[in-house]
Amino acid sequence: MRHVEHVMGTVFSFDVRDPVDAREGVAEAVAWLHRVDATFSTYRPDSPVSRLGRGEIGLADCPEEVAEVLGLCEAVARTSGGYFTARPGGSLDPSAIVKGWAVERASRILIRAGAPNHCVNGGGDMRLSGAAAPGRPWRVGVADPLRPGELAAVVAGTDLAVATSGTAERGPHILDPHTGRPATALASVTLVGVSLTMVDAYATAAFAMGDAAREWVARLDGVEAFAVTADGRTWRTPGFPLCR
Repeated sequence: MRHVEHVMGTVFSFDVRDPVDAREGVAEAVAWLHRVDATFSTYRPDSPVSRLGRGEIGLADCPEEVAEVLGLCEAVARTSGGYFTARPGGSLDPSAIVKGWAVERASRILIRAGAPNHCVNGGGDMRLSGAAAPGRPWRVGVADPLRPGELAAVVAGTDLAVATSGTAERGPHILDPHTGRPATALASVTLVGVSLTMVDAYATAAFAMGDAAREWVARLDGVEAFAVTADGRTWRTPGFPLCR
């Protein structure tokens, strides 16, 4: 079963590979994504996160998920030495972790619905659960940010989380929190791991770090990276599941 949903300002796709009727599970996952959008959207002036950022309400007045996400943001900020922040540019905006966190929860909904082999893709951030087919891993192309239409790498594996941060779609938009200026050393960085919540946030931090991200990611448990630099070079950590 396949389904496409426009939500959170991007496109989410569901690809269920199990021979089951997954319509109810997908519907529940889609409803969850819309709930996340209504709660966390910084483009909706009436969302709890927008109102919290303006000081109109307190954290106790928000849905419990807001405290959960902000707690995760604080943890990633500590782990990354401040290269991740829930306040880019000074305004409350946890978007850099929300999408991966939401996809992670959507994937768990599908597993509970009896569909353990699936892909949930939220604007290029992907949770690949189980396998693509019996004995066959998932394969994911990493877009080349400097050569539109071409691939820089292909990732292969089972039970993977894959997230990319870069300039290809939106230009230089990720700020280095230490300087307040856009990070420009990398054109893109792709991280793989098990938890898309963490991988998504770590990808943002890694992009802000630039080439220093190589050593930082190498110290993280269960996370690997592949990067394309602004001048077209590439690097990867030793365990990155590159398909040859």
